[in-house]
Amino acid sequence: MLDDIEEKVINNERLTPEDADFLYHHPNPLDLAALADTVRRRKNPDPVVTYNVGRNINYTNICWVKCSFCNFYAAPGDEGGYVLPEQQIFDKIDELIAVGGDFEDGSELLLQGGLNPKLKIEYFEKLFQAIVRRYPQAYLHALSATEILYIAHISQLTIEETLIRLRKAGLQSIPGAGAEILSDRVRDEIAYRKDTTEEWLEVHETAHQLGMNTTATMMYGSLETISERIQHLTHIRDVQDRAMSRGGRFTAFITWSFQPDGTELAESRWKGPKATGMEYLRNAAISRVYLDNIQNIQASYVTQGAKIAQVSLAYGVNDFGSTMMEENVVSAAGTMHLMPLTEIQRLIREAGYEPKRRNTRYELVS
Repeated sequence: MLDDIEEKVINNERLTPEDADFLYHHPNPLDLAALADTVRRRKNPDPVVTYNVGRNINYTNICWVKCSFCNFYAAPGDEGGYVLPEQQIFDKIDELIAVGGDFEDGSELLLQGGLNPKLKIEYFEKLFQAIVRRYPQAYLHALSATEILYIAHISQLTIEETLIRLRKAGLQSIPGAGAEILSDRVRDEIAYRKDTTEEWLEVHETAHQLGMNTTATMMYGSLETISERIQHLTHIRDVQDRAMSRGGRFTAFITWSFQPDGTELAESRWKGPKATGMEYLRNAAISRVYLDNIQNIQASYVTQGAKIAQVSLAYGVNDFGSTMMEENVVSAAGTMHLMPLTEIQRLIREAGYEPKRRNTRYELVS
């Protein structure tokens, strides 16, 4: 069967879910690397790996959903819950600029937080407008589908109305967080208060219809089966098929493993073991060959570390992600792999590629 899959990959033919299942169980990871690298070089023929200089800002950690895999949130009323003052957000942006962030050269602001019942759409309109006034060229890559759904709900708006108002205030694209595994069985197990698979997909489809780009993600290694991972990838591929005739699309796909340390899920239903680096490389490679309509596969060095992220460049990955500067969600589970820009560039060069800076639209910049 591997020969048949190789022929499909060489001929640029679409793989089936059965093909993906075979690859998930195929014992030789080097075969997966070869397939993924074939697709990666076809889609991105230059010997280049891109990266972005950006900052992650968690504007609030207050969240009522209490996902069992998350250590970051504080329930409403808990000690330690916060909403960042506007000036503190400005200070964080100034720190990005001080270390080489340049909005003219595509630096990215990633704003995400919890589902805070006190923050309706007017809060985000005011915040985004204030950021854009002070930093006119700032690119706001902000709010997960889960946050947008909740803002729409408590503001009594449709998803489309919410996105139109947020875009008018300065939102330019949407990160893919909150996807976890796009299976309602799994979502009911790990975050039963959260949005459904259909709702998550609807936000991204609506954004694409409005001409906005988004990214897609997968958090594997919790309670899902291999079949449900493939189901997840199929959902993403199907939405991207429909996006090809619209103004927006998924610009990239990012996968990472569940970080169990100290989470409620690890203490209750999750049996382990923790996903290995090899499993990450397998998942990245299969994502590359199965998601034939997505241009970019991004490394997750924050969860996997520098060495595995570097090796992933031979498993179909063509982007190293963002410098981020600050990361609170994954680090709350005991994992912390941030690195300076010079280290990202060194890792890319030593893997045999040329590092090049990009913006959030995956366009190369100076």
